[in-house]
Amino acid sequence: MTPELQAIKQRLHTRQTELTDRLSNLKTDISQAHSRDWEEQAQERENDEVVEALGNEARQELSLVNRALERIQSGTYNLCSQCGGEIALERLRAVPYTNLCIACAT
Repeated sequence: MTPELQAIKQRLHTRQTELTDRLSNLKTDISQAHSRDWEEQAQERENDEVVEALGNEARQELSLVNRALERIQSGTYNLCSQCGGEIALERLRAVPYTNLCIACAT
């Protein structure tokens, strides 16, 4: 594995840990009991919706990161999943969990 690919892999592992921690914290936040006050409950429920949306985004990104790590393991990381061509290293540095070359992504 090249040093550049190793650096990208490390970034992906770091991001994987960050997202896992974020999801754990969001789960804790959303599972807290609600107030007995109706007005506060309404605000808490709105906050729960925001927390849930943040959780969904984190889960989606975590899925992309996990798939990128699987592609690294299988040796197909720098291959476009659509055309089979090579994904430029610059693109992988910018978006390490991408699975599309710049031509297929546009």
